[in-house]
Amino acid sequence: MHLGHYVGSLKNRVKLQDSYDQYVMIADVQALTDNFEHPEKVRASIREVLLDYLAVGIDPKKTTIFIQSLIPEIAELTIYYLNLVTLERVLRNPTVKDEIKQKGFGHNIPAGFAMYPVSQAADITFVNANLVPVGEDQLPMIEQTREIVRKFNSLYGEVFVEPEALVGEVKRLPGIDGNEKRGKSLGNAIYLSDSEEELKKKVMSIYTDPNRIHPTDPGKVEENPVFTYHDVFNPNKGEVADLK
Repeated sequence: MHLGHYVGSLKNRVKLQDSYDQYVMIADVQALTDNFEHPEKVRASIREVLLDYLAVGIDPKKTTIFIQSLIPEIAELTIYYLNLVTLERVLRNPTVKDEIKQKGFGHNIPAGFAMYPVSQAADITFVNANLVPVGEDQLPMIEQTREIVRKFNSLYGEVFVEPEALVGEVKRLPGIDGNEKRGKSLGNAIYLSDSEEELKKKVMSIYTDPNRIHPTDPGKVEENPVFTYHDVFNPNKGEVADLK
């Protein structure tokens, strides 16, 4: 998991565990939707994600951490929900559209990947969650979950709660190359598991103003990832102001 996950979701999860009955999932089934040819990667990632959760401060004494594949009821609920959603609606989901483009699927989109918003709706509602900490890019997923809940409840009675999204203080953290998206395939994210050496190398390579060629040239603060990261992670606000 990377810093975008931390500021978008995990930071709020750490706060909420003291006041909510909180559930946090390790989404191994969802991970298979674009790693189905490499299940060994998914198995290894279970431990890595758990360590990331613990590293940021999620306390298993306060939060229930569970593995998606070990709860068969989630898969069962997903099947029921699939009858309430059209293929056209799922493919209109902005988050799905962006990720299909990013992964280069073209017209060869795995059905499981296209339908993961429906699976995510089951992840959220099987515990009847009323609040979901997310980054801004996940808001379309929460809205689709709310649509599914409304449809289900209209047919079968008031069973599920329509969940609300809790967006982090930083709505969207850019990659170190200035790209809005971050990920291993893009090579532009700082990971919670990065070593000190890896972290230093990535920080020193963060994209800055391309028009600032010489140290004496005036720089641009707006949309400069260096200052975005300073604003988020540097506790010395006076220093940040001086740098600007």
